[in-house]
Amino acid sequence: MQIVYSRSSTATQSLLRQRHILTEAGLLVRSEGAAEGFHPAPGVLLFEDPATTSKIPALERPAFAKVATAANPGDALTVSELFRLCRDLVGIHQVRAWCLARGVALRVLSGPLPNFTDLAAKDATTDLLINVSTAVGQFQRDLQNELTDEGIAAAEAEGRPVPGPPARLDRRSARRRPRRLPQPGRLDRRPGPQARSKPSGRAQRAAWPAPRPECPARSVGMMERT
Repeated sequence: MQIVYSRSSTATQSLLRQRHILTEAGLLVRSEGAAEGFHPAPGVLLFEDPATTSKIPALERPAFAKVATAANPGDALTVSELFRLCRDLVGIHQVRAWCLARGVALRVLSGPLPNFTDLAAKDATTDLLINVSTAVGQFQRDLQNELTDEGIAAAEAEGRPVPGPPARLDRRSARRRPRRLPQPGRLDRRPGPQARSKPSGRAQRAAWPAPRPECPARSVGMMERT
């Protein structure tokens, strides 16, 4: 039986790249049409740990617990990348010990040790390759953390704001139209204590000045002429 395991660190990360690698190896099948997606090939069991940090040891993850239940002697555990399963030397040794105790082969499809027959094999060559690859991966991770810490310390020393993780935006608020502010010199039509509305027709007529009375002398003169 072929057992496939994949993992993503955060909810924003996708498993698509890992699924493509597994599909090229013939372990997953991509379906087209309305139900487009990936499903295990015949004779393959798929277990995934989405949004699971690598700080949690592999043997303590929910999906790997299902792997332990389904695995039998002679099965093969396959991952797209070694660091999807383990991040440090301690973790890979724990997984190798678990595979050796159950007679399960460990195979990695890409990365420093692609298509290796069995990383759980107990021999000097495999031990050397595992130690070198995990040491290089741990070095890269530690170097990245050191560079990040140095950048933060330099920003704080210069009084510059330290960049943080990007804020998550709500989709509804992202689609919401921005509020339009009144422009200078234009009538504010919004309701409120300072709003100025156009007076009605009756109010305009009431504000008109009263008509001037006609002059009496002029009226008398007009009567005499008639």
